[in-house]
Amino acid sequence: MLEQLIPSRRQFDGADPIFTMNAAAQKAAAAGASVINATMGALLDDDGKFVVLDSVMALYGQLTPMEIAPYAPIAGDPRFLLALTQRHWPDLTSYGMGVATPGGTGALALSLKNLLEPGMTLLTAAPYWSPYATLAIENRVALDTVPYPQAGESLDLDAWRATAERILRAQGRLLLWLNDPCHNPTGRSLSTADRRALMAMLRELSAHGPVTLLLDFAYLDYARDPHTVTEALADYRALGEEGRVLVGACLSLSKAFTLYGARAGALVFPWCTERALFEALSTSCRGTYSNCARAPMSLLLRMQADAAAQAALAAEHAHWRTVLATRADALDAALRAEGLDGAAWDAGFFVTLPADDAPALAERLTREGVFVVPMHGGIRVGVCGVRAADAPRFAAALRASRAG
Repeated sequence: MLEQLIPSRRQFDGADPIFTMNAAAQKAAAAGASVINATMGALLDDDGKFVVLDSVMALYGQLTPMEIAPYAPIAGDPRFLLALTQRHWPDLTSYGMGVATPGGTGALALSLKNLLEPGMTLLTAAPYWSPYATLAIENRVALDTVPYPQAGESLDLDAWRATAERILRAQGRLLLWLNDPCHNPTGRSLSTADRRALMAMLRELSAHGPVTLLLDFAYLDYARDPHTVTEALADYRALGEEGRVLVGACLSLSKAFTLYGARAGALVFPWCTERALFEALSTSCRGTYSNCARAPMSLLLRMQADAAAQAALAAEHAHWRTVLATRADALDAALRAEGLDGAAWDAGFFVTLPADDAPALAERLTREGVFVVPMHGGIRVGVCGVRAADAPRFAAALRASRAG
């Protein structure tokens, strides 16, 4: 009887591997085992403690009751939406059409509710953040994929074009979720040439029906070279301003402010003037979660008005970018020292190491006290939580597990 009431659950393939493997790692650690827990999805210091940005928490402590307790507007405080958009495109004077959401995940969910119909197909690049599949199932849409380029390789534009054209012709519209720059879980970004070739392709496809490019931003503050992020954002802005492709962005404070639990984000279309889009999004807000928390909105507005706090936040981001780069480089060097392929990293909290049978490899690694997240075609390694000093042991365990 219950299965008849919730038929979409039949499509779900078991428990989320991230929760399963992290729980196993924590259990092993609690039992006194020496473990490397590479399943973490939050930034940890070298003592394994959760990183909290002091510049952010100092402002959080200054919030008044009236900045925390009252209901926020259903669509979000317009000042917050503009401030969050300006974190990405500083000189924009409007966020276009947009609403506040519970983190970036809420923004992704709203895009499915409003830009596709049940039974249609969403397109994204593989490997992808595993909740993409959950979001698709919950909204009764299919999820199709195209290959994210391997390290050192170019985008397979022919494959992307063929898949996108097929979807567009079949359903009369195309929604592409693109987690770039700072792709999760590969830890890389599209090259300038690949990004511009992809944008040219989307322009061409827009002649055959509505095309929406939805940019999923989460890790932009943690790029090895911040200039690459600035360049990518400028390119996507130029595409959005043309108006041929609808360009939107899923924005979040979760990683940027290490405020994962605040669930503060937005879905914005900065170059769109269609009021109907706002009305649809705000209706979905009311019908899904009513409104978002006011406190993180107030926090961002305080940050925007405080130059000293902004400078302190920039310094903290620079520090943790360096830590992540050091960890990724140590892992890359250790893997190569063991005769394995390295781990290319440009940005973010993760790298993905190719594996033909990822679940079996992950299981063998647990016997070595190393916990990773198995994915289709590879294992996800959280450099956000693995110390540089642990890289040699990780690499040795991986070599032994591959041989086994």
